[in-house]
Amino acid sequence: MLLGKLCAPVENPDRLDALARKLIEAGLKQTAPIDHGRDAIDAVHSADYVEFLASSYERWAANPKAGPEVLPNTHPYRGRGSALAPSAKPRCSVVNAEAGWYIGDLNCAIGAGTWGAVYESAQAALSAAHAIIDGAPAAFALCRPPGHHAFADRASGFCFFNNAAIAADLMAQRAGRAAILDFDTHHGDGTQAIFYGRRDVLFASVHTDPTTYYPYFSGFADERGEGDGLGANLNVPLAPGSGDDAFLEACGMLVEAVRTHRAEVLVVSAGWDAHRDDPLSVLEVSTEAFARIGELLADLQLPTLIVQEGGYSLEASEQAAAAFVGAFCSRHKST
Repeated sequence: MLLGKLCAPVENPDRLDALARKLIEAGLKQTAPIDHGRDAIDAVHSADYVEFLASSYERWAANPKAGPEVLPNTHPYRGRGSALAPSAKPRCSVVNAEAGWYIGDLNCAIGAGTWGAVYESAQAALSAAHAIIDGAPAAFALCRPPGHHAFADRASGFCFFNNAAIAADLMAQRAGRAAILDFDTHHGDGTQAIFYGRRDVLFASVHTDPTTYYPYFSGFADERGEGDGLGANLNVPLAPGSGDDAFLEACGMLVEAVRTHRAEVLVVSAGWDAHRDDPLSVLEVSTEAFARIGELLADLQLPTLIVQEGGYSLEASEQAAAAFVGAFCSRHKST
């Protein structure tokens, strides 16, 4: 892992193009997302945060000293003893100060095309969610940027809108009790935070142990939810170097949690970055393991929305996604 070195972003448009080609080759039918507006986005994300994403680049660029992207240079302390409650919004209106409030790390620079990309990514998830609500047995939302590190009011880890959370929240209202199963190699800290106090949506994740791995500050096994959500949050962190057996055993635990939750619809945060050939991976997961995960999830026989998350080797992502989708479709009813 590189620390402090500027390099080309691994989250880039080539990911979308490569996966789209491979999934079409695997037999999936490509359809363009429909614009469902902002209501479902606003149900998950705070209105002030959404407005920041929509307006920040134009406001930033209006300054003659502005750099090419919106990036924070200061961050407020939100805990005890600060003047700002954790759930407050900033009282200032200076865009660089707002950037420190709403952007959690330097993976989330905002450029001229960021708002359009994140909005369309959320619409892809919403279009797939509506397909499930309307009776489709399964759908794949090829979202980019990804979403599971996005909090209700903060961007982090290449993520701006939490696509899986937006879809799951809508489906929980319209299609029944929902579960989110996340097998990206990074813990979905944003998704966990959004649903941490809710019982109606289970969040269950397998990921690399955050003791020494991004996002570092959440994803531990003792995080089980709080209040009404106590018991509706499951984390299975894996030690670096873990391979297929450990990964599949953990996925089996997540599947059992979905059954125990009595979920009626399933959202899958599908990241391919646990693959041993991914540049960000410290696990030893093979392409074949992703096929087996597809079978495990298909055997739940639930209406299933698969949302694209991470995966930064084009070749490894293509192989893993094709293996997963092929196995899932061969066993899931009516797909």
